[in-house]
Amino acid sequence: MQEYEYEYAEFIYYTPGPLDKEGQMWPVRAGRSTAKPNYKVGPKRIECYSLHFVQEGRVRLAYDGKRVDLEKDDVFCLFPGRTYYYSMIPSDSPLRMSWLALDGDRIKPLLALAGLTPERPYVQRRITSRVEESIRRAIQALADVERWKPSVSLELQGLVCGLLAGLLPDTASSPASEPAGWIRECMDFMELHATEGITVQQVAAFAGVHRSYLTHVFADQVGMPPLKYLQKIRMEKAMRLLRESDATITEIALSLGYPNLYSFTRAFKIYFKIPPLTVRTSKSDSS
Repeated sequence: MQEYEYEYAEFIYYTPGPLDKEGQMWPVRAGRSTAKPNYKVGPKRIECYSLHFVQEGRVRLAYDGKRVDLEKDDVFCLFPGRTYYYSMIPSDSPLRMSWLALDGDRIKPLLALAGLTPERPYVQRRITSRVEESIRRAIQALADVERWKPSVSLELQGLVCGLLAGLLPDTASSPASEPAGWIRECMDFMELHATEGITVQQVAAFAGVHRSYLTHVFADQVGMPPLKYLQKIRMEKAMRLLRESDATITEIALSLGYPNLYSFTRAFKIYFKIPPLTVRTSKSDSS
């Protein structure tokens, strides 16, 4: 560690690559510090999300006119664009912390699952042995990076996910949220071209990512894999055409990208548990 005015610290920096940004989460920097008796930070604002893990001693965090005293095994987070102050509280042990700064669209909702929000940017007694090991591995992996490559990106994403998973309480549930960024663009592309019989591989090519990566991220954000989402679009359009148009069932089948009436009828029956003819007949009976 290097000596500074208020602490002894080690700083580690990371420059994200394209795969990091496609995954919408990446580390920015990390480090460890041991505070001097006069340790204080702030007023401070940052442009990313900085997780601080209290491993020994006590620290006072001040934000939005509030303050909270934290100690060993507590975690606090600095959120972008907000002003913070924090300083050491005298105790039997010197203040010792590790930190990991993160960025990307996925970070804020994942922090919220862990109970970390701009309004309450701390959780207490959350550093378990699992979290402690995750912190150590993530910081060490960053320290070992010599140059960016895809394997580095995937390893770091896995370590960040493992660390955040360890912070989640057992009661955490996923909030309803809109898919963001390139996944939303993929959904728009699918809704526009689903009736042309496009494949998941074509959607992946549109996004510029590997098919397996698209499937993983899409399912995580949308709640179903892209193949099922394409099927959902086609089936909902089929039901609407059966109820609201005079097109024949064969015309509907071919218009939705199915090669023939049989494949459409089979897909429709599996999806809705009834054949398309039943929907068309019930429409005639009600008119």
